[in-house]
Amino acid sequence: MPKHLFTYFNEVIPAMWDNPALTDYNGTDNYTFGSLAQQMARLDILLSKLGIKKGDHVAICGRNCANWAVAYLAILAHGGVVVSVLQDFKAEDIVGLLRHSDARALFVGPYVWKNLQPVYEQQSDSLPELNAIVSLLDFSVISDKAATGLTGIANTDADFQQRYPNGFSKDDIHYRDDNFDDLMLINYTSGSMGAPKGVMLTYRSLSGNLFSGHKYLPNHPGQRLVSMLPLAHAFGQLAEFLFPLSGGCHIYFLAKTPTPSLLLKAFAEVKPYMIVTVPLVIEKICRKSVFPIVNKRMFRLLWNAPLGIGRAVKRKVKSKLLKAFGGHLHYFIVGGAAINPEVEQLLLDIRFPFCVGYGMTECGPLIGGCYIKEFVSRSAGHILPGNEIRIDSDDPYNTVGEILVRGDHVMTGYYKNPEATRQAFTDDGWLRTGDLGVIDKKQNIFIRGRNKNMILGASGQNIYPEEIEDKLNNMTGVAESIVVEREGKLVALVFPDMQGELTFSPSLVELMKQNLERLNQILPKYSQVTKIELQEKEFEKTPKKSIKRFLYK
Repeated sequence: MPKHLFTYFNEVIPAMWDNPALTDYNGTDNYTFGSLAQQMARLDILLSKLGIKKGDHVAICGRNCANWAVAYLAILAHGGVVVSVLQDFKAEDIVGLLRHSDARALFVGPYVWKNLQPVYEQQSDSLPELNAIVSLLDFSVISDKAATGLTGIANTDADFQQRYPNGFSKDDIHYRDDNFDDLMLINYTSGSMGAPKGVMLTYRSLSGNLFSGHKYLPNHPGQRLVSMLPLAHAFGQLAEFLFPLSGGCHIYFLAKTPTPSLLLKAFAEVKPYMIVTVPLVIEKICRKSVFPIVNKRMFRLLWNAPLGIGRAVKRKVKSKLLKAFGGHLHYFIVGGAAINPEVEQLLLDIRFPFCVGYGMTECGPLIGGCYIKEFVSRSAGHILPGNEIRIDSDDPYNTVGEILVRGDHVMTGYYKNPEATRQAFTDDGWLRTGDLGVIDKKQNIFIRGRNKNMILGASGQNIYPEEIEDKLNNMTGVAESIVVEREGKLVALVFPDMQGELTFSPSLVELMKQNLERLNQILPKYSQVTKIELQEKEFEKTPKKSIKRFLYK
């Protein structure tokens, strides 16, 4: 049985008391494990004064920062349920989610509050449950419907001294860790006002995810990490916050948009032991910095040379990549989409420390994953402990079917949305992932595409656009692509990989014609593409950097 999330913190906080825990990169907030626990204790008092009781829902909406993490842990330690809301949602949608979630309080960042304030002031009467709004900037009280007179965390001084007359110490760390089946988190997967889907996750789910992380990717106290994924997403919460912090690591939060220049600067200074990202990041680096060298004829000969020459060349390429990420990298975790086959093979050849992760918010978020030493090429890893997997087909090893999951990681349902919950599960209790794939005898998962993306061919064949895109993205001049169906024919939309200003020159058009010919030579007749259409702008993406396929037809 996995350890409870707070069992980790009951152990690591006293052991790492004076060591750094949370830091805003290029910011002012900086917590040791001891000062983190003390701030949590002060917020516990503030929440009580604001009328927040055990089981109440408390929302957090703001950019990544140390105080976001402090508020999250404080809400849970208080006995509340965290409602995580993505900071990029529109103000009207945020209000709608606060209403739908029955949030009793909101911790909000200044960037969000600037746009949210006028909408909230117009619609505050429609939020009868929301008693207070607290700033993530300094934990000051922005709105106080209960008229408690509290201005913020400073009001807790007298109560804090009364509760801890001898000062706050390691002996005061004893968070509840026996409530595995209590609701811990409501994570909204969409800002839609129509039928919001708030994924309900228990302590068992997040604790099981932590157990898998520590089992397969052990970390060590004092290691450092740059947090750049949105904390409002379950994957960001787990991989770049709860998992490293519960192991005693030091987290640096990027409060700004993670541009390539900012990331490279942060990696060079922080020297992270782990990076969690989408395939697009490593693919861009390989295409621009590695492949132009590796694909040269002489280099290719050396690459495959015997007597240790090939190994030496590969070590040099590996060293260059590691240096780009700060030079102390133990794990490079890739999730959210399949990695390009050519990039994957390069990483395998040089023994780069990459790992794959597969999951969805409804599994808190991990379903499968593994480290490079047990990685099977083109897989999404194997099913993780505490969970089972089933392929909805007569032959799960060879015939594609929907991937079904059940076990510790799986949600209890969608908050106040029984119909969506019913549709998400089979009659015998398996979660429908919406992904199509097969497994092998060792429970490795091979994803073929999304159920909703599958195209039915003219003769009844199942066509998985992701498989076609995988091949097309590996061709010269292609940065990314989407395959769509138009009037019974397949069309590939391509955003080209070009240096400098984008111009659709005759040479680029000719290159795409050649790509189309090569593509159709390696595709079955029923899934061949009729034409390639060039796109002037990069495809719009979700916060997890997945292409918003529904925008393209």
